[in-house]
Amino acid sequence: MRIVLLGALILGLLAGTAQASTGFQSPSGNIGCFIGKSGVRCDIRARDWSPPPKPASCDLDWGQGVAVDKRDRKAYWVCAGDTTLGAGDALDYGRSIGAGLLICESEESGMTCRDTETGRGFTISKQAYEIF
Repeated sequence: MRIVLLGALILGLLAGTAQASTGFQSPSGNIGCFIGKSGVRCDIRARDWSPPPKPASCDLDWGQGVAVDKRDRKAYWVCAGDTTLGAGDALDYGRSIGAGLLICESEESGMTCRDTETGRGFTISKQAYEIF
């Protein structure tokens, strides 16, 4: 299981220009994300589901977010002391945003983010999550 301290991911995303990395959120404000060419992460405020058990190696918050980075190109749970909630303007339902090979789509049913080359990614919503 891969655990990431979000600071490293956010710093990697922020290292680019404003055009290369962007914060956004669902219209409801329940999901906040940050996307850049090096990765994407989404956190959720309220949920009706439980994340997998917290690993002993995680000393920070667990289960509030999922991410995909360009290095491993697969989705994983985030172990972090910060959040992407409120990271930017709302991404209207039916719209998408991308950076490099990564794309996120905002739907009333949740936020889906994936690597367009591998197809790996995640969907997160108040009702459920899926890592694929």
